[in-house]
Amino acid sequence: MSEVYKRWPAPAKLNLMLRIVGQREDGYHLLQTVFQFIDLCDWLVFRPVNDSVISLRNPLPGVPEADDLTFRAAQLLKEETGYEGGVVIEIEKHLPMGGGLGGGSSDAATTLVALNNLWRLGLSRERLMQLGLRLGADVPIFVFGHSAWAEGVGEVFQKIEVPEKWIVVLKPDCHVDTKEIFSSKDLTRDSKSIKIADFIAGQHQNDCLGVVRKLYPSVDRALRELSIFSEARLTGTGACVFAQFDTELAAKKAYLPLSKKWQSYLCKGINRSPLYSSLNGA
Repeated sequence: MSEVYKRWPAPAKLNLMLRIVGQREDGYHLLQTVFQFIDLCDWLVFRPVNDSVISLRNPLPGVPEADDLTFRAAQLLKEETGYEGGVVIEIEKHLPMGGGLGGGSSDAATTLVALNNLWRLGLSRERLMQLGLRLGADVPIFVFGHSAWAEGVGEVFQKIEVPEKWIVVLKPDCHVDTKEIFSSKDLTRDSKSIKIADFIAGQHQNDCLGVVRKLYPSVDRALRELSIFSEARLTGTGACVFAQFDTELAAKKAYLPLSKKWQSYLCKGINRSPLYSSLNGA
């Protein structure tokens, strides 16, 4: 397939742990979290045009083009580098919106990485991460492209190798308001900082869990039903919940009955983003 018309992956992510260890004077929360990708992806195609216009071939319903993170990523890259060409971006959407899997952020990151390559701009990964942070807090991890221990406001990364287990993800029929969760008086904001070794030893609490369960009954119900099969956890502020399994067979035993009641995904944890495998094969 031509490099120009290839499909570029934008994978989902999970937060395997999320601790809130403080709060800055500007209101941003200081976090410790672990990101891992899963092999559930949106797919993007970039088609060059003869003018300087950036456009989306199939805009998301209800989202103005100028507000779409993918469009904004392409526009930002163009503005920052002075690139004079244009592009039509086509998105094949598979990741659920508003689920905490990072779909819009991943689409934006793939746009930055792919267009940096296709437009031959030569920006470093670090520079692309800086641009990504201007678009959203989760964009840099997708540009980083590897499972990571993250601190700060979630933008300081250290590579980490996490077991690549089978995973069942459930998407409750609700959208969790992240600002509502982080402004809740009931949210824990003073968890003790831990080390990577502590996480590996089994400390993987999510400080948002109690607040989300209280405010969103469908998330609580999904956690309870998934926990019948394995330890059920919340990714970020949700709404998606997930459980890990050692084998595909064990994951399927959970997925099959749950998929009859819930929007469900059977997937695999992956440490290296498929975006960079695609890039190296470009």
